[in-house]
Amino acid sequence: MSSNNYATTGTLNYFLDPPDGSRPYTNINADSATGAPQHNWLFDDRTVKIENVRGSQDQYKLENAGFQYGVQASKHTRFVDDEEIERQYYPECIDLIKKITGASSAVIFDHTIRRRRPGEADDSPDKRQPVALVHVDQTTASSTARVHRHLPPSDAPALLKRRFQIINLWRPLSHVALDWPLALCDFRSVDVKKDMVPVALIYPNREGETYGVRFNEGHKWKYMRGMEPDEYVLIKCFDSVQDGSVAYPFSAYWVSRTRTVQREHLSRESIEVRALVFYDN
Repeated sequence: MSSNNYATTGTLNYFLDPPDGSRPYTNINADSATGAPQHNWLFDDRTVKIENVRGSQDQYKLENAGFQYGVQASKHTRFVDDEEIERQYYPECIDLIKKITGASSAVIFDHTIRRRRPGEADDSPDKRQPVALVHVDQTTASSTARVHRHLPPSDAPALLKRRFQIINLWRPLSHVALDWPLALCDFRSVDVKKDMVPVALIYPNREGETYGVRFNEGHKWKYMRGMEPDEYVLIKCFDSVQDGSVAYPFSAYWVSRTRTVQREHLSRESIEVRALVFYDN
């Protein structure tokens, strides 16, 4: 571990099952009156140790931890127009994901730009803020549904016979991510059967599914302090090889240290793209 590494503590919002035993759900858009998403489960706030891996980040790989850091500046830098992002940024993300994973193909199915705006409701796609909940983006059911939803019906059956993954590529935008940095849980510390709970994700026109995560004192949380826009992290959210090697992200904890650098006052801005990643073998 590098000498400039240190651990901090943060309060993470874990998941508690609905008290009435009903199926957990979350409405994707926040209630405009309260600014909070509508859901029937409870928050379980826990203060945990979060290790800064800056200097030792090369130890963490998609295969052994569920996430992997790297450095590659984006050629696209504006990030203000969705069509422009799809046309210019998506191809370089596909090339990067294929290079790192060795995959034969990758299809990006969406992206989200998050800008932290204190006091503003996260109630529409153009107002997304950092997610204040320990979660996994995809379940097995929702991952399979993604293949059917985003790829031609004639291609999906054959692709589902091959190994496929869902991988997010996350990076800060415009300035260093010292405000509300992204934390990730090393999958080797997770008890999949006990910790993870499917949660219905309700959209205006469809239903998806994510995992809520119950607290486990054995969870090992990591982050890389001060990520710059030329740095990225790949996050494995699903793998059809069911070895448990997916990452558990949480992006909304506050680093409670004295702010000595002016840039630290800048609110978090980031982009994540989500890709279906396919292999020949």
